[in-house]
Amino acid sequence: MTKPNILILMVDQLTGTLFADGPAAFLHAPNLRALAARSVRFGNAYTASPLCAPARAAFMSGALPRRTRVYDNAAEFASDIPTYAHHLRRAGYQTALSGKMHFVGPDQLHGFEQRLTTDIYPADFGWTPDYRKPGERIDWWYHNLGSVTGAGVAEITNQLEYDDDVAHQAVQKIYDLSRGLDPRPWSLTVSFTHPHDPFVARRKYWDLYEGAAELPPPTPLPYETMDPHSRRLMDACDWRGLTVTDAHIRRARQGYFANISYVDDKIGEILTALEASRQEAIIVFVSDHGEMLGRKGLWFKMNFFEGAARVPLMIAAPGLAAGLIDTPVSTIDLTPTLCDLAGISMAEVMPWTDGESLVPLAKGQTRTTPVAMEYAAEGSITPMVALRQGAWKYIHCLADPDQLFDLANDPDEEVNLATDPRAAEILAHFQAAAKARWDLHAYDAEVRQSQARRWVVYEALRNGSYYPWDYQPLRAASERYMRNHMDLNILEDSKRFPRGE
Repeated sequence: MTKPNILILMVDQLTGTLFADGPAAFLHAPNLRALAARSVRFGNAYTASPLCAPARAAFMSGALPRRTRVYDNAAEFASDIPTYAHHLRRAGYQTALSGKMHFVGPDQLHGFEQRLTTDIYPADFGWTPDYRKPGERIDWWYHNLGSVTGAGVAEITNQLEYDDDVAHQAVQKIYDLSRGLDPRPWSLTVSFTHPHDPFVARRKYWDLYEGAAELPPPTPLPYETMDPHSRRLMDACDWRGLTVTDAHIRRARQGYFANISYVDDKIGEILTALEASRQEAIIVFVSDHGEMLGRKGLWFKMNFFEGAARVPLMIAAPGLAAGLIDTPVSTIDLTPTLCDLAGISMAEVMPWTDGESLVPLAKGQTRTTPVAMEYAAEGSITPMVALRQGAWKYIHCLADPDQLFDLANDPDEEVNLATDPRAAEILAHFQAAAKARWDLHAYDAEVRQSQARRWVVYEALRNGSYYPWDYQPLRAASERYMRNHMDLNILEDSKRFPRGE
């Protein structure tokens, strides 16, 4: 059986609340809309952890952060944890990554045979939180609301420069794959940093949303009425340090929507190259986590509310009928799903993973497995966990009161039913499920040990000669274009596709 090619399109911080069934109607996203029309669309997909590195390690391995030990954006992703890139490569695939995956540690490949770009974020332990100092704010790398007050128009930024290159390298790779010089099936992951803040966009995309009805600020939530973790996040973002006006919020939302259109354009370039080169592939579209965008008074991610925790997830694959599935699923389900679609067994490692294939669900089978989420990074003082099952979401932390939401009747999560006697039986069900799944005291001890070790190692490695772990893309100039150890006639023919037209 010929194994299918696989194209994974990943974006950063795109909230699934805008993708309940493909792109929301107001979004200018023609390429994603066309992809949605031929995809299985998972309207209630959730991140494994609402922060970049933990979410991505979980997505790639099919395991939650406690199992991967990638608790935060500076926790090492161990080389002995198999990823979908390892599974596919072991089964005969060529595997490549263009763009961001926020690997921390000296292994910057994790099963990818080739990386076409460096990463946009650092690979060392410098962004390690410290539970020994609750309430500490590390100004040089913590989020702040400057991303909101600084929203606006620019033709080039650090992020735009990065994603322009990500798309360019991906397109070149797709054309290179079409030449057929390597007979193996391929898996290409293309991972953009947009629409992650700062909310700065090119004028052509910004203007698409001028006067849009979706720009006004969400209903404000005073700091005093927020739950304890939300207040910690506000403090971590230094909310008192900047005055955020309604005009700022409108501009931040406009910049965010504009960058969705920007990344849609980039995805269009990649899909056009795929079609022009006459190749077929399974296509997956997903985000690592969401964005609050002012909902419940919050910005960015780092919490389990819908804006931050829900992500878009669409899969276009032979044998999977296009349509909407409302059953809650997780990004940790993608690795077993990809292996299932490629006919690869994960039996050897399944006891140490948490996800399950989405193929049976996509083919009409029912699924009742709860979706589990974990968070143990900045803004928290001890690990937090959540379960989504049916219409219910349960949030639990040793430091805070429980939260329970009925998303069918309260999609904005305004009413915490954890203290409502009418929901006592539901609450007891989730409390028992969480207790059976997690030992939060042990989890807390593991995170603290990891943080303390990394602080020692980081400070040592930054003292004296510094050897960076950041990925350096290898581009062998002597093997590109025409060189004198090559036969020009063979070269020109082998680099041409299609041939003979």
